[in-house]
Amino acid sequence: MQHLVTLFDISPTDVRRVLATALVLKQRLKKGDRPALLERRVLAMLFEKPSLRTRVSFETGIAQLGGTSLFLGEDVGWGKRESPSDFTQVLGQFVDCVVCRAKSHDRVEQLASFDALPVINGLTDVCHPCQAVADAMTVQEKFGDCAGKHLVFVGDGNNVANSLALICAMLDMRFTLACPDGYEMNADWIRRIVKEYPNAKIDRQVDAKAAVANADAIYTDVWASMGQEAEAAERREAFAAYQVNGDLMAAAPSHTRVLHCLPAIRGEEITDEVMDSEQSDVIQQAGNRMHAQKGVLVWLLNQAWIDQNITL
Repeated sequence: MQHLVTLFDISPTDVRRVLATALVLKQRLKKGDRPALLERRVLAMLFEKPSLRTRVSFETGIAQLGGTSLFLGEDVGWGKRESPSDFTQVLGQFVDCVVCRAKSHDRVEQLASFDALPVINGLTDVCHPCQAVADAMTVQEKFGDCAGKHLVFVGDGNNVANSLALICAMLDMRFTLACPDGYEMNADWIRRIVKEYPNAKIDRQVDAKAAVANADAIYTDVWASMGQEAEAAERREAFAAYQVNGDLMAAAPSHTRVLHCLPAIRGEEITDEVMDSEQSDVIQQAGNRMHAQKGVLVWLLNQAWIDQNITL
């Protein structure tokens, strides 16, 4: 059974098929066309963490495709009232797919291990594959292709950075992390990427201005993610030189685009000046969450349509 727990679960060709599907569906939506490619399909949304973009984009996306969704919160008793095996296998009797936003990556891996229904990772502490697909879609829209482009992530080597580094390797993009010592990406994750994609172009720099000198896209995220609130003051001090502001943008090429996965703490990791500038694609990027996830859902649940309608 096919899952999307991490982007290691799928191939570069699969990613390109998802992106192509998302772009086609986005163009059709602009014309008022909402093809019911997943008519009467039901998506369960199992969330342990708060959400705006992930929840609303998945709920809206499945509705536009002719399906429905069910939001499952604490009341369903996941991992509390019954065994994980019983819970997951029963859920698989009712719905066609589940997107899970969990506090621990192990929880999503456990769901997928029973092969009761396709599992989509809606965010964990390890990675955020759906976000990375939307980000790649945004880069592709802006530049026509991802191959050969350079994405610089300025900030913490977190779950979003993990997925970005991986999708860059899959799509022949260069990925640079600009961060202070002690905030690098997980070394085992990087080794796994390089083992799977020996030609991956992944590097890390301490100097943010040097890192963005030939960037096509500059990406940032909050310095303290959910669960790291106690470290906020320490992180503000550590990342003070890594704010995406006018000075940093002046060190980058004039064509460089700005990305942020949101929510943003304006005035901390990014300034209003940059967030609201003509170089910013942040709102388009957020909107692409829905289109990218529609591509993922169709890829998981209606491959026949993609085979008949999408050409790479």
